Amino acid sequence: MMSDRSTRKIVLLVEDNRQLSEAEGAFLESAGYDVDYAMDGMEGYRLATENHYDVIVLDVGLPRIDGLEFCRRLRTEARKATPVLMLTARDTLDDKVAGLEAGADDYLTKPFAVQELRARIEALVRRVRREVGGGEQLEVGGLVLDLLSHTVKREGRTLNVSPIGMQLLSILMRASPAVVSRQDIEREIWGGNLPDSDTLRSHLYNLRKVVDKPFDHPLIHTVMSFGFRIADARSEVSAT
Repeated sequence: MMSDRSTRKIVLLVEDNRQLSEAEGAFLESAGYDVDYAMDGMEGYRLATENHYDVIVLDVGLPRIDGLEFCRRLRTEARKATPVLMLTARDTLDDKVAGLEAGADDYLTKPFAVQELRARIEALVRRVRREVGGGEQLEVGGLVLDLLSHTVKREGRTLNVSPIGMQLLSILMRASPAVVSRQDIEREIWGGNLPDSDTLRSHLYNLRKVVDKPFDHPLIHTVMSFGFRIADARSEVSAT
């Protein structure tokens, strides 16, 4: 019988390799987590949509529906923002980008040490439980981030933004119109578990597709050799 789940961190582990899932689950339980298990994508998706989890640990190669399709449905159909750590044996840039585009927040390439798995999960949990008090809203150029409801709207249209996308928006919108360096963004989001050089770029690419591409002018700007900012450049020009 599980302990009181209201006060503990809960992980959904979706992995069809029973030996791996038992080893990973036993380690996480010994580290103080409650763990639910699923052996295929459909069962994992059912659990993910019916229950609350702090993090979903999701293998890419799953029966019935694979991890990429699982993640896409979770974000677009179920509209769940639960952080997803994707496990994959594929380590090319295209594979990593595909996972992030599907809605994953982080990825871990097999084989890996269970200590690193725990560190990645802890980073995702801290990221979600950080900040956000009151009913604070941030607004730049018609883009509104509600920090209480974790919703994003632009020009009245609700946008489907991933949890890391929310973090990126929060960092950039709080600083707007100033520039935030790549290093500061990475430290704020990932702390000491810094990702490889492609991860931030991939998340920004996905965020731009949601926040800027459907609209007639961009708000997210790259400042070469330094970092990024959010601003309505049209209003800046008119004010000069």
